[in-house]
Amino acid sequence: MAVAGTGFFFAQASWAASAQTLRLSTWNMDWLLDEQAQNAPSVPTDIPHRNTQDFTKLAAYATRLRPDLIGLQEVGNSATLARLFPRSEYQIFVSHDDIPQHTALAARQGLHIQRNPDVTALALETRPEHHPLRSGLDITLQLGSRDLRVLVVHFKTGCWDNPLSEIHHACPVLFQQFQALQNWISDRAQNEEAFAILGDFNRRLTRTDPLFTGLNHITTLTLVTSAQASPCQNGSFFIDHILLGGAAAQWLQPDSLRVMIIPQNSARTLSDHCPVSVTLRIPQP
Repeated sequence: MAVAGTGFFFAQASWAASAQTLRLSTWNMDWLLDEQAQNAPSVPTDIPHRNTQDFTKLAAYATRLRPDLIGLQEVGNSATLARLFPRSEYQIFVSHDDIPQHTALAARQGLHIQRNPDVTALALETRPEHHPLRSGLDITLQLGSRDLRVLVVHFKTGCWDNPLSEIHHACPVLFQQFQALQNWISDRAQNEEAFAILGDFNRRLTRTDPLFTGLNHITTLTLVTSAQASPCQNGSFFIDHILLGGAAAQWLQPDSLRVMIIPQNSARTLSDHCPVSVTLRIPQP
């Protein structure tokens, strides 16, 4: 098993100039809430309580990452996210869930984005906590004669690689979420759409994982993290993934998978996940 590449890379041409490349990223922000929201009664007390210096450091990582389009998880609201991805450079979209943390997306200004209804079938209510989970954020990136459908997800934690026979709390919920994802993928395949799924799957997906094979049975998918170990978090298996389907699978630039390392063992961890990125090359008409 190879270790995915680290560091940063940049699109070779701007969208305004050629629209030939697209940098896709995903990043779980680890409870990115503002100074007031992070102390709300509905928020766990053990989340990161960030100060102005922390936001400045996170913004510096975002600037170095420079995605064209990034799916994000555990975001409080659009104003907080704009402290990392300023509105002068990015369009910001946040799911409509009535919960403290959301799925979100930042897209570079100049990209044409159509927002679709949130995929609320993913927002199951867990028991006994009765905490609703996150909806999927669904958008269409309009590329002239070609479109790319993008879904940002954040699934239930705690069922990392358990078999389908697992009946404990986390796994049945995750299995239901994957059934809802199957339905979304089936619609994309039926409409012959190019699509990408970005996010924190909270699952160590491989090409032989039964949850992945269930998705792949609907239509052929590219799991960009397949046979790779993450250099983040001491080289563990990926739980943050990018899946490509339809024509988008052919747009993947080979060997473009990158992970930006965010220190995990420091006294003050900025995020417990590292951004994962790939580059797509969109054929021109």
